[in-house]
Amino acid sequence: MTQIGFYHLTRTSVTEALPKLLARTLASGQKAAVWCASKPMLDDLDKALWKVTTPTWLPHGREGIACPDLQPIWLSMGEDTPNNARFLFLLENRSFPDLAAFERVFDLFDGHDEEAVAAARTRWSAAKAAGHELAYWRQEEKGWNRAR
Repeated sequence: MTQIGFYHLTRTSVTEALPKLLARTLASGQKAAVWCASKPMLDDLDKALWKVTTPTWLPHGREGIACPDLQPIWLSMGEDTPNNARFLFLLENRSFPDLAAFERVFDLFDGHDEEAVAAARTRWSAAKAAGHELAYWRQEEKGWNRAR
């Protein structure tokens, strides 16, 4: 079964939190797919990732570029993974796709948005019922705290 981590954002935006998670993904030798629900989020994330220098530079691609299969990070509004990523990041309350292709899924949601929190609870329940290995991470003043 797929490992699914729910990341409850309480102090930063997704464009601030995601780069650190992506840097750790690349450092572990994995590729990532990031699926957004809206073009504004995709555009904001694309710009934010090009500006990251700490902890590392985050090369990435999106629809319309040459050689999408060579991109370590793939940004999309669809359900495509031309880079054969095994790590999937879901933003903006994206529902889970068929998870068989993914080793890990990172579900990031805005803790200040009650609808987003309620939707994350629904996804948690469905993932738990399906037998996936779940973890809940809450953003704290310094870093993340894993609830047991």
